[in-house]
Amino acid sequence: MRASSLSLPAIATVGLLLAGCSAPAPAETDLPAEPVADGSFTLYSGRDEELVQPLIDQFTAETGIEVEVRYGNTAELGALLLEEGPASPADVFLSQDAGALGALSRAGLFTTLPAEIADAVPAVFTSTDGSWVGVTGRARVVVYDGERLTADELPDTIDGYVTEEWNGRLAVAPTNASFQSFVTALRVLEGEEEAAAWAQALAGNSPQIFEGNTPILTAVNDGAVEAGLINHYYWFRAASEVGVENMRAQLKYLTAGDAGSIVNVTGAGILAGAEGDADALEFVRYLVSEAAQTYFVEQTFEYPLVPGIAAPEGLPSLESLLNPQLDLSDLDDLATTQQLLADAGLI
Repeated sequence: MRASSLSLPAIATVGLLLAGCSAPAPAETDLPAEPVADGSFTLYSGRDEELVQPLIDQFTAETGIEVEVRYGNTAELGALLLEEGPASPADVFLSQDAGALGALSRAGLFTTLPAEIADAVPAVFTSTDGSWVGVTGRARVVVYDGERLTADELPDTIDGYVTEEWNGRLAVAPTNASFQSFVTALRVLEGEEEAAAWAQALAGNSPQIFEGNTPILTAVNDGAVEAGLINHYYWFRAASEVGVENMRAQLKYLTAGDAGSIVNVTGAGILAGAEGDADALEFVRYLVSEAAQTYFVEQTFEYPLVPGIAAPEGLPSLESLLNPQLDLSDLDDLATTQQLLADAGLI
């Protein structure tokens, strides 16, 4: 079933409350020390149903463990988990980006993962304290209309897309978790004033506003808008369905190190109330298994994070896109980012 929507003011309010609080101490529980299983668990998924439900079905077929899934926007589910606190029915949170995971970790809502899971992924792509684990990598890119533009005609940095030349030509999804994490990265890398100035410039440049990556890609591919900011794998997934030669939309990777080209991660954490839940633990373990990593490569065209598994064909190497100055753990302050976007009139 799908998550009920939360208003953006509610999300911002919850986030601002979080920003002003220190992480609470983990709640004491009477759970047994050894993991126990009852054959099912509840998952809150900030990832789209069409992307991950086949993997969940695959997991159930292989393990016999039933998964009750609540789907929704990552930012909304993150806010919901903060509201629900220890009383949440969720056992596992699967997030579209590192920022939401970091915010929940900072609030003390995750239990610590076993080392076999936490250490399965290189440190640059996961939490620093074992509270959540990275699952896949996704690069931020510019998708553009290949019938009207060439890659050389596009700016190489994110600042170039808020100039007068780009007035009314750029599509963005300000409520999307990946977009918000990009803006958070901009704050981390360039500072609060620069990020706020960029958001204000974007808002004053008549951007085309969409709800997510897929509608932006569709609009560009249909020639309705010239360019947009999305994650790379949406293009590769569409190209696999219709053929690369039939894609009007094309991709441009911005200069490595620029905030507009960050590599973010999806990831998962086990809620503190589910400590000792063997079924929840088995699912998170499965996410970093060869079977699940191969699924993401072949079906969603994301970067695998477990060493030894090849990335989808046609992608630049993950190493060539990384910004050594950016620690994904620093993307946890979504509250300030949401307020920044609200102040600019983008949400």
